[in-house]
Amino acid sequence: MKKFIAFAALAMLASSADAGRKCRGTASLSKTRCQTSHAAYITTSHPAAAHPRAKLDIVDTAVGAGSFKTLVAAVQAAGLAETLKGDGPFTVFAPTDAAFAKLPKGTVADLLKPENKAKLQAILTYHVVAGTVKAADVVKLNGAKTVQGQQVDIAVKNGKVMVDGANVVKTDIETSNGVIHVIDSVILPADKDIVDTAVGAGSFKTLVAAVQAAGLVDTLKGDGPFTVFAPTDEAFAKLPEGTIASLLKPENKDQLVAILTYHVVAGKVLAADVVKISSVKTVNGGSATVKVTDGGVLINDAKVVATDIETSNGVIHVIDSVLLP
Repeated sequence: MKKFIAFAALAMLASSADAGRKCRGTASLSKTRCQTSHAAYITTSHPAAAHPRAKLDIVDTAVGAGSFKTLVAAVQAAGLAETLKGDGPFTVFAPTDAAFAKLPKGTVADLLKPENKAKLQAILTYHVVAGTVKAADVVKLNGAKTVQGQQVDIAVKNGKVMVDGANVVKTDIETSNGVIHVIDSVILPADKDIVDTAVGAGSFKTLVAAVQAAGLVDTLKGDGPFTVFAPTDEAFAKLPEGTIASLLKPENKDQLVAILTYHVVAGKVLAADVVKISSVKTVNGGSATVKVTDGGVLINDAKVVATDIETSNGVIHVIDSVLLP
């Protein structure tokens, strides 16, 4: 009797092993049902699909990666953690720890000090773009407006994407509230105002002298933002001889102010916005026409020769002639 029971048990095991072989791999996807009978308890059908792991938000994704320790510490010091854990969506150009290490010695430690919180916030938000911008979309752009307010320049060269001067080394790290693109350098927003930017450029000496004579320095160094259509020294040189010298005289200050403010628009109007409009209202009160031609963009009769020079309080577009109201 015991031999009979043992023989029966072996038969059941053999049957179940055979059923198991038929239900493995591609066989389990066939239309033929797996053998069951009395051995069905070890021939389960398709195993229950595992639930996909829930995506983490931008901050937790950065923490989990392990290569963004400095960035995470900076986000926390700037009080931006809750923002970047919010609904978003956001696109973050995230510098690695190695990227932060490229900064001059002591820079990171200095930025993490409470008294430099505003500066740190400006730098970090300069790495963030509102919305989800995947790599396929980034390569179609030549710039993107950041949450900080300034625009980052985007260029594609030899199959490589650069954001300002940083190389994009990894793309499309998806999170629950946006996407992360990894960059190899920290990008920095402009920290000079319109006047200091013009002075530093070296090609706006006449414009700077006129701004000083007109008493507009403090205005153009203010919060703004302003958009300035800035004539170069060569542009001023096109004016009739003696015009500049006359305008710089104290008795002609009002006329000079009127001319200079005709080159200024309240608010920040980037090149991408300029080409969509037919005129701009200036601080002077008058309007200047905008024309888009095959040869470029004209403001009245002045040609725009350089665009989107970012400053801390606005943007400069360079023109080749002086505008007269």
